[in-house]
Parts: sequence; C-alpha cells; structure tokens
Amino acid sequence: MFTVGFVGLGLIGGSIARCLRELHPDFHMIACGASMKTLEKALSDHTVDEIFPHVDSHLAACNLIFLCAPVEYNIGYLPVLKKVISSDCLITDVGSTKAEIHEAAERLGLTRQFIGGHPMAGSEKSGYEHSSTHLLENAWYVLTPTDDTDPDSLDLMLDCVHDCRAQHIVLNYREHDRIVAAISHVPHLIAAGLVNLVQDNDNNLHQMKQLAAGGFKDITRIASSSPVMWEQICTSNTEPIAEILRKYISILEDILTDVEQQDGQAINYLFEKSRDYRNSISDKPKAIGYIKPEYSIYCDIVDRAGAIATLATTLSTHQISIKNIGIIHNRSFEDGALKIEFYTEDAMEEAIEILSKWNYRITRRK
Repeated sequence: MFTVGFVGLGLIGGSIARCLRELHPDFHMIACGASMKTLEKALSDHTVDEIFPHVDSHLAACNLIFLCAPVEYNIGYLPVLKKVISSDCLITDVGSTKAEIHEAAERLGLTRQFIGGHPMAGSEKSGYEHSSTHLLENAWYVLTPTDDTDPDSLDLMLDCVHDCRAQHIVLNYREHDRIVAAISHVPHLIAAGLVNLVQDNDNNLHQMKQLAAGGFKDITRIASSSPVMWEQICTSNTEPIAEILRKYISILEDILTDVEQQDGQAINYLFEKSRDYRNSISDKPKAIGYIKPEYSIYCDIVDRAGAIATLATTLSTHQISIKNIGIIHNRSFEDGALKIEFYTEDAMEEAIEILSKWNYRITRRK
C-alpha cells in the first residue's frame, strides 16, 4: 500500500491531497496538523483516511510526506521526521522559499530523501475549505532536487505534479530563490511601497486616493497580500531579495537622473525596452503534454449597459461558445477591456473575424 502523509492541510496541501485522492483512490492518506477541525473535515469528505494532531511516529509508514505548513514550521518538523521515517520515504514541501529548508535537510543528512517543491498557485482565499482539484491546474510547480536525489524519487514527484495538472520545472534551490525574489518578492515590496508613497503624500482631501484607479490599482493589487506571510518570506529569502532590491534601486536612480535631465531619448528607451519584454511574456501556457493552450483575445468595448450582452449574443448567433470572459478593470488598458477565452483555436479565429466586421477592436496575445 502506498501511503502519503500531509503535515498541514490548508489551501495548497488540501488541493494536492484532493488531486491524489481523485486519481489514486487506493492510496492511504494520513494528515496531521494544528487544526483538528480542518483535519476532521478532510476525514469526513474522505480526502484522507487517518488524522493525528501531532507530527510523530504515525508518519512512519509513509512513502511520501508533504510539508504544507509555513517554512519555519516545516524546518522544525525535519528533525522529528528523521527519527521516525523509513530510509525510502521521500519528503517534500510546498514553501515559496527553498534555501533555508534545503540547508536544514543537509545538516540533518536528509538530502537523499528531500526534494523541495513550490506550487506557484494560490487564491485570495485560504484554508482547506477553499482547496480544490483544479487549483494547481496549468500552474508552474517548481521542484528543487539535490545532487543526492535518486532519479526514481524525482520521477515520483514529477508524477505527483502531473496528477495535480500542473507544469513542472526543475531548478537548483538557490536559483529558485533568486528567481522568485525578482518576479514575486520584490514586486510585492514595490507595490506595498508605492501604495504607502501615495498614502503618505496625499492631500487633505485624499484626492490621490480618489483618483487612484486603472493602472495604479492594477500594479498595486498585490499590496493587499497577507502581512504575516510576506514578513516570513522576506526574512527567509533575505539575501536574494536584498540583491534584487539593490539592482532596482540603481535602476530608479538612473530613471531619476534621466527625468531630472529631461533626457527624452533615455526615457523613450526605458518604456520601449520594458514594453517589448512585457509583451513577450505569454498569457497562455505552452502546450506541454497534458497542458492545454489558452485561446483568448482582448476586445475593446464601450463601457455602457448591455455592451457585454451584445457581444456575447453576436458570437452566440454564429454558434461560437465562450469558455470564459473577464473584465479588465482598467480603461487605460491598451489591449481592450474584455478578455474572452474560447475552447478551440478555430472558434477564436472565427470570433476575431466576426467581431472585426462589427468594428470591435481586437488584440490577440502571443
């Protein structure tokens, strides 16, 4: 019998557990954690078979263990697990920083049995009650094996990633932390700093806040994230974040000089370079194996009652099904105010032709 253990069963852990249960009903699933209410819910809906309040010898029978608590807690569980697990048990985690837990595993002599993991998915809602079998679908799932990792162990983790319908990428754990510092951690700090900049410099009538919309709200949306979580991330990935921040500060200093000197050519190049690189970042996943490509367009539309219904009816009369439609909350968004997704490429192409004839301005993303 293949036995999987979960330490912590929140949004990510719960979603992984649900995926494994759906595809592998024969797996024996064990969960432990601080919230017995959560564990009892997972037991009652048959996601797991056994629950325990503590990390202890009950996990000795596991072939695979997911550490799904905050990073510092996961690190603290490693010495306990070392005493109880078998030599062929594989441990992984789902934390967003990897260096600290990898270094802890190395100190404990667990490098052969530990593969770091980072499912790059989430939700504005947290907790097991919001977990689902599709949360990780099409998301990147980073794996950070060590030099001692057995190929069979890596294959096991790849199978789990595929079971979650995610895309895998294998990285060195230090490179992972450097990458996420640049694409996630520093942007969150910048967004928080920008929001505080506006708050601290607003006038008595709060007119900056009143007029803050469109682009400002888009680029600062992530500033609404959990302060506790981001405190933990910044204190556990300090060196890579500091390195990227220093480089960003240097860029800002160059921008300040260009603005003060009214160097139009340099300012133009700044926006031209950033525009070209940003436009090269695809909105759709690559069609890798089980990953389905996204067929979507952006459509400029007049902001008035019935506008969306008119567009949808136009497509419906031509028997074109819409898979998903989303409003871009930014009238300055250069590629339109609606994102429309279709089931097939043919449907997308036909929709472009029809909507263009009705004078809708359409932009497709690469």
